[in-house]
Parts: sequence; C-alpha cells; structure tokens
Amino acid sequence: MTREEVLEPALAPASGGAVPGVLEPTGTDIRDGAHRSLSPAQAVAVALAGLLAAIGVALDPGSAMVMVHHLFFAIFLLGGLTRLAAACTPLPDTPAPPLADADLPTYTLIAPLYREAEVLAELVQNLAALDYPHERLQALIVLETDDETTQDAADELDLPAFVSVLVVPPGTPKTKPRACNHALDHAKGELVVIYDAEDMPDPGQLREAAARFAASDPRLACLQAPLRIEDPGFSMFLPSQFRLEYAAHFEVLLPALARWGLAFPLGGTSNHFKAAALHEVGAWDAFNVTEDADVGFRLAAAGYRLGVIRRPTWETAPTAWGQWLPQRARWIKGHMQTLFVHARGRVPRQPRNAAALVLTLAQSVASSHLHGPVMAVALLLAAIDWLPDGDITLPLWDLMLYALGWGSAAIAGARGVLRAGDRPKSLHLLGMPGYWLLQSLAATKALYQFVTAPHRWDKTHHVPRSGPVAP
Repeated sequence: MTREEVLEPALAPASGGAVPGVLEPTGTDIRDGAHRSLSPAQAVAVALAGLLAAIGVALDPGSAMVMVHHLFFAIFLLGGLTRLAAACTPLPDTPAPPLADADLPTYTLIAPLYREAEVLAELVQNLAALDYPHERLQALIVLETDDETTQDAADELDLPAFVSVLVVPPGTPKTKPRACNHALDHAKGELVVIYDAEDMPDPGQLREAAARFAASDPRLACLQAPLRIEDPGFSMFLPSQFRLEYAAHFEVLLPALARWGLAFPLGGTSNHFKAAALHEVGAWDAFNVTEDADVGFRLAAAGYRLGVIRRPTWETAPTAWGQWLPQRARWIKGHMQTLFVHARGRVPRQPRNAAALVLTLAQSVASSHLHGPVMAVALLLAAIDWLPDGDITLPLWDLMLYALGWGSAAIAGARGVLRAGDRPKSLHLLGMPGYWLLQSLAATKALYQFVTAPHRWDKTHHVPRSGPVAP
C-alpha cells in the first residue's frame, strides 16, 4: 500500500460537518478550550488564593496546617465514600437484544498511533478479529507525518480491505486529539470508536454498543467499554496497582455514575460515539492532553447522556517508573485543564454535571496533590511521637478516617476485580496507600507542566504482547 489517505468508498458519510485539526465547537457555548489554561478571571483568582494562603501560613502556620488537614480529609472521604457507594450499586441494565447483521449501523474505528511500529501488526490483527460485518466497517490508522518508521511498517502489511492509513498533515499541537479530529473529518460511519495501539477489544464489543444505541433514547451519545489490564503474571508493584485502579474505575465507578445518571470522564480508548453528536460539540480539543475526559463533559453540557457497556478492551500496564510517571502526570495535568475549561463554561450552571465534575475530576486532582504532603506530615509527627521526648500524638479520629477512606477504596477495587472475572489479592489491596503516595509525585510534575508546558504530550511507549491474554 502507499502512504496516502486511502479511503474505502463502501460506507456512506456520517452526518455532520467537517472537523479540522483544532477545536471549533459548534452548537454549544464552549468555545474556550485548553489552548488557554486559565481565563483572566481564573488567573486573578488563583493568584489571589495563592497570596492569601502564603499570608496565612506566614502569620499562623499551625492554623494553616489544620485547615489543610481538614480539607484533605474532606476530599479523601468524598472519594472513598463515592467509591463505596459505587461498589454497592448494581450494574446498569442488562445488554440490549443483539441486532441482525442487516440492521447494524456503519462503524468507523479510529486508531491514532505515533512511533508504535512494533505493535502495528498486532493492532491490525485485533481489529480484524472484531465480530462485525467488514463491509460496514471503516478502520482508520492515523499516523503523523514525521513518523516514517510506523509508516514503513504499515507499507509492509497486507491490510484488510476495511483498514486504511491516514497521515495527519504537519501542524501543532501534535497530539492524539488533533489526529482524531483529522480522522473524524474522513469518518463515514454512523458510530465512531477510538482504539489505542495496544488495545485488544472483545470481538463482540461493537455489536453490543450498536445494540445499546439502537435500544436507547436519542440523547445517549457515548458508551464507554471497560478497560481491563492484562495480568502481567508476576507481582510487580506498579502493574498490579495499575490493574487494581482500572478495575475500581471502569468496573465500579463509571457504571455507578451511569446508573445514577451522572456524567463522567471517558477513558482514552474504547469510547463509542454517535458521530452526529460528536460533530455537534466540536469533536476533541486538540490542546487538551486528556481529550477523553473533556469531551465526555462537553457532551453532557450539551444535553447528551453517557453510558457503559460490558464487553471489555484489554490493555497492558506500564511496568517501569519511567513509563508510569509521565503518563500519570499527563493525566493529572489534563484533568486540571478540563476542570478550568469547564469551570468557565456551561457546567457550573448545570447542577448534576457540576456535581459529577466535583465527584470525579476535582476530587481526584485535589487528592493527588494533597495526599502525599499530608501523609508525609502525618508520618513525621508519628516518628516524633515515638521519640523518647516526643509529645505529639496522632488523633485516633484521624486513624479512623484513614481506615474508612482506604477501606472504601479497597472494597471498590476488590469489587472491580471480581466483576472483571478475577480474584482480588490481599497484598495488592494493602499496597494501595503506597500507590497513592506516588500519585502525589506525579501531581507535582503535572502542576509544573501545567504552568510551563501545558500542551506537551508525554508519549507512553508500548511493546507487543509476549504471551496469552487472560480470557
């Protein structure tokens, strides 16, 4: 094949206008995206809050510490109790009746890749394994102009007829959402799904999503499939915690939010959209490094609903600190971008969406920044108390609150692992507090980049699977 924008003519174009590589929302009042981190009013508010905090610490550091302490526990318990409530919430309704092949809508699969030649053949194999009529599929593998290695790898493959390679014209920012917007401009499916390079979607996932859309009301605009981390087969701390975290988030929290009728931040992959709704809200914000979280709340702000399906997509976990830290910092930075964008948009005037934004992104961003410092102070005070002349004692109430928060999160994690068809491991659950401390290191990097390099995209490197995947 050649390095051209080759598109199969079998599918009819989806409704909606052309979407350029940068954000131009239509049909909503959200025209101020993440290309501007803070509005002038937000910049003044942040500067004033920082000044008042500095004055407070200088005048009365003890009272300032108490205030931070109470703030942390309020945020910590909000997150823990939300997950506990989610773990006690039944899954949403059973899957809709399947559609006959003749009734299946056309589907566009968008897979943006950058410097991932090693996994390209595996990705194509996984897409070809999807149980969906190929004549109703259009798969766009989206590559960057300067990624000649992956382009060469694509040239050497015998691609299925429904798979095409699309090269994004040079431009900035060079981000995944910009590549997705370029692909959406060429998408011909009524439904659109995003897959990452390392994804192995369940073969029946497209059919389940199509059936749910057909059986639901027209305001359902997006369905999120659960992302499941493959068992690495050995007990490494980061992969095991990453897997537990994904189980709690995608198997427990998001289904509960969907059942409660609340919006939620989408995952970076395996989100199935109605193309028309995606066009209406302007597709993805090319400057937001967590475009998935942002577009979910923009759909909700425009009056659309989000839902979940049950057939998963298998992914691999980062195994090394050098992989995990940049990825996590990018996520936290992007969630900060999304918070500030929607705080100056329509969401604050929509109580349900505002509550959802607080329960998800605001809570996680605040917790990731506060958890490490507050825990470090607590450990320091405990160490002083254990010294011969120490006279500081951690209140029993604090220990009870820590236990309640950690216990709630552990219940959600264990529930998620069970729903994913596995058995939770006690050692992994006990390791969760240590993992949360690492989140604060990532949050520090995220805050620094939010100020110095808000649109920088730290790429996560993926390698081919070396063994069988859990069923």
